Amino acid sequence: MVRVGLDLDGSLESMNNSMQDLATALSERGDLALVRFRTSSRRAASDEARLALRSFWIPWWRRSRGRSIDTMLAPVDVVHVAGPATPPTKNVPLLITVDDLRPLRSEERTHQRVVQLQRAVGRGAVLVVSSRAARHEVMAALNLERAEIVVVRPPVGHVDVTRSGTALVVSVTGLAERFDALAKDLQSFVHRHDAQLIVVASTTVGQRLRASGITAAIVERRNSASALAQARCVVHISDGARFPSFAVAALAAEVPTVALATDINRELLNGAAALLHHNDEAVVTLEDLWTNDSRRAILIAAGRARAADFSPWNVASVYAALYADVAQRSSV
Repeated sequence: MVRVGLDLDGSLESMNNSMQDLATALSERGDLALVRFRTSSRRAASDEARLALRSFWIPWWRRSRGRSIDTMLAPVDVVHVAGPATPPTKNVPLLITVDDLRPLRSEERTHQRVVQLQRAVGRGAVLVVSSRAARHEVMAALNLERAEIVVVRPPVGHVDVTRSGTALVVSVTGLAERFDALAKDLQSFVHRHDAQLIVVASTTVGQRLRASGITAAIVERRNSASALAQARCVVHISDGARFPSFAVAALAAEVPTVALATDINRELLNGAAALLHHNDEAVVTLEDLWTNDSRRAILIAAGRARAADFSPWNVASVYAALYADVAQRSSV
């Protein structure tokens, strides 16, 4: 049985803590031993490992230095982290999920993150990304080889099916300027249909939108499930730097979804969501999805099927196989 150390302070997607969802699904499999821990926050449950002097080591771990994490845990065969902390390991392989590409991009390139990941890979760590498009971008940004990066879809936890939603819900991830270009058209659209506009955004973007005087309800990401429960259609606006978790959750909730045609969205959402290649397509596409019952039914069925690929249980199966493979190769 493979023993896995899993950091619960991992990728915080717009719907939920995906590492917690993954931990639950892995535990339900029963074919591996899970050692839960938190690198950046205090223990939240009795079954989580206690890390001595954790707060002292956090700044070191964010540089991929400091005390080896496997020396602080019960014996494990592999360690998996997904947040800003990438502690080194001494005797076992390390998997690092990279779910945010913004620190690696030229406009926001963060030297510390680049050096941190390069240092970890130099010691043998394997990076995990959510798509082939993300793998190409990470390879170029960090000057890595293909074999050093694995593609595994992140889990999107359970959401209830939305019944009789009446609002246009817009998720804004990354640069808010992309939303600004569509804002007037979206406000005109909801006015014509006597509907509510709900915008799901980070705290910073939400404050900016409120200050702009936009006629919309602004919802922070931690409350995004409540917004999704009111949706008749979803528009996912992003810079393509992160996995489109809100869009996938909308597919699972059986809400017709529109997304910008970024590389990652084309790879993950094509055929299940309507993709916008140009801003002037937005209103025509929304009109179709709002009023055309046949078109809505087609996307709902396709979305439901695509969302199943990202269920925590399906993702856990992929990770379980990856853990076993990495642990076996390390022991040879």
